[in-house]
Amino acid sequence: MKMNKQLIECVPNISEGRDQAKIKQITDVVETVEGVKLLDVDPGKATNRTVITFVGEPENVIEAAFRLIKKASELIDMSKHSGEHPRFGATDVCPLVPISGITMEETVTYAHKLAKRIGEELSIPTYCYENAAQEPKRKNLANCRSGEYEGLKEKLTNPEWKPDFGPAEFNSKVKTTGATAVSARDFLIAYNINLNSTSTRRANAIAFDIREAGRNKMENGKPVLDQNGEPIRIPGKLKAVKGIGWFIDEYGIAQISYNLTNISITSMHVAFDETCKAATKRGLRVTGSELIGLIPLKAMLDAADYFLIKQQRSLGCSESEKIKIAIKSLGLDELKPFNPEEKIIEYILEDKSTKKLVDLSLTDFANETAGESMAPGGGSISAYVGSLGVALGTMVANLSSHKAGWDDRWEEFSNWAVKGKSYKNKLMFLVDEDTNAFNKIIDGFRMPKGTEEEQKLRAEAIENATKYATEVPFKVMETAFQSMEVMQAMLKDGMQTSLSDAGVGILCAKAAVTGAYFNVKINAKDIKDRTFADDLLKRGEEIYLRTVEIEQETINYINSKM
Repeated sequence: MKMNKQLIECVPNISEGRDQAKIKQITDVVETVEGVKLLDVDPGKATNRTVITFVGEPENVIEAAFRLIKKASELIDMSKHSGEHPRFGATDVCPLVPISGITMEETVTYAHKLAKRIGEELSIPTYCYENAAQEPKRKNLANCRSGEYEGLKEKLTNPEWKPDFGPAEFNSKVKTTGATAVSARDFLIAYNINLNSTSTRRANAIAFDIREAGRNKMENGKPVLDQNGEPIRIPGKLKAVKGIGWFIDEYGIAQISYNLTNISITSMHVAFDETCKAATKRGLRVTGSELIGLIPLKAMLDAADYFLIKQQRSLGCSESEKIKIAIKSLGLDELKPFNPEEKIIEYILEDKSTKKLVDLSLTDFANETAGESMAPGGGSISAYVGSLGVALGTMVANLSSHKAGWDDRWEEFSNWAVKGKSYKNKLMFLVDEDTNAFNKIIDGFRMPKGTEEEQKLRAEAIENATKYATEVPFKVMETAFQSMEVMQAMLKDGMQTSLSDAGVGILCAKAAVTGAYFNVKINAKDIKDRTFADDLLKRGEEIYLRTVEIEQETINYINSKM
């Protein structure tokens, strides 16, 4: 699935969390729609609710959503439903979330299209909320769902709460299906925080401390009213947060259940930390947390950075290490295992069918290089050697950041480690990109050349591919050269016991620059556009000559210290 397409995520919540056979029948229909990928199915026994997540192009997603809602209406009888979570329908909510290449306004259009089909073709009362709301009071889901299923019969008789689509009567069908709420919204994280308590009242008190809506102002046990007779509210600490407390029989604990409606305003880790503070003030302790559904990679990495900074530790560690730190710091694995491959959106969307050189073991990479194929060749190897060089510089920065007695310098070395990690990641990308660029030249030569038009298109493809196959090793040169700043800084200011490691990093970077320069020169000779080719060659020579100077300066410096 290519990320340059329009992509939306759909996160329907169905009112069934216990009967696995029913849940499977409902989720199976999602995969009957071509181009839609089912990402996650997260059932909860106590809530008797399942959060389902799938992604795809808009038309395909709303088709899959419609089929899911139809199947849920056939299998779930709301007149027999019970559970801890507020709900009013077999498919209680069905939000659409813009992911890539699509605006919120466009997503709203698809939400309305889906809601109209649900109301007209399935005869299910349908309300539009959040950004899809057609009047202000319906923007808040809590208003649309007030009274829940048990109050739906009365609600449908109220002209102010006539559904946006579908019947405004509690007929025999609606008695079993209930109503549905459809929205277009920003990415929302459903996030529960665990307490060392069984008290719903105490959990609610903490939720009121934190959530944006806060609590009613009280005097003598009664709400204080404003001049319009409405309760005056004391706001909670965090914006873009909804929350309630509940007891989860499945785990035997009280939880605070949050909806983080805009994680750029309030992140998961901030909600967690502020809840810890509020719990401590009330004599309780947070023991861990639970993520419902999926999360973007950035949210996990931001959480890791937050806790690393609090620990005064380097932020230049690997992505996998950061994920572990986030999981442990937030206690995401307290109640059940937390598998990043199944919970982080980007990991799920990765095309694992495409073999990448950087994913091979060292042995397999060497064997692949030694084989009969012309790729990977010198360009990919140069990029890989460069990545190893700056990895060594990054290692010295991380070690220096954690050195006893240098606690006041941890941030200085952390910044170098972060910079080194960025160079390493660019070079690792170029390992595969150099091979891809070479393959594009081969593809060009394989194009048909029977007619004059075919010959013209073939020549253009070969020229463009050759230019790109020259630009990639030039980018390797440029990146490896720039990465030397990390090793140079570590030679001068880092742990002197790791002097040789920083020196080896310089030598690797120099080898990467030289090897990539050879590739620039050999590919540039076949480019017809000589202005383009000569410019790259000139810039490449400047980088190469400066790299040679740095190598000699490094050798002289290390020899003077030993």
